[in-house]
Amino acid sequence: MPPKTKASLQRRKLKRAFYARDAIEVALDLLGKELIRQTDTTVRIGRIVEVEAYLGPHDRAAHSAKGRTPRTEVMFGAPGHAYVYLIYGMHNCMNVVTGATGDASAVLLRALEPVQGIEGRTQGPGLLARAMDIDRRLNGADLLGDDIFIARSETQIEHAIVRRPRIGVDYAGVWAKRLLRFYVRGNRYVSRP
Repeated sequence: MPPKTKASLQRRKLKRAFYARDAIEVALDLLGKELIRQTDTTVRIGRIVEVEAYLGPHDRAAHSAKGRTPRTEVMFGAPGHAYVYLIYGMHNCMNVVTGATGDASAVLLRALEPVQGIEGRTQGPGLLARAMDIDRRLNGADLLGDDIFIARSETQIEHAIVRRPRIGVDYAGVWAKRLLRFYVRGNRYVSRP
């Protein structure tokens, strides 16, 4: 497949209204879309195959459950922005802010199927961020900008969706058991089938 041009990618970019919805709806609709990371020298593209929804301050597993802090400020902002944070002092993770301004809900991107320009593994949020050159410099980035955005895929892919509990949120009580992790059934790039 020939490399995709920047102009063709821009035409497929998702609009703000896509993100200004319930986190679960956005999470489900992100499956099959393409995450695009552009620099002066490279274009990296990966198809989103696994996500987790975080429903706002009432969701005990969400970072926003601890309230508005310098770390979570982006989550309380406008939808369609990247919330990028560091875990374990070494892994960046990227979320997409959803809902209305102030909702503080987001969708974690957990795994990508490589499409173009990606080297390295993409199964898991830390590996995904490393392979896509995503770090804290992109925290707050507008996903309607040019450096990083999400676009409709050129080819419609039929897929069955699996619903499972989120990973690594055992501290969240009953919220740990909620089926808020979604992935494409049978896709080999899913982090933990």
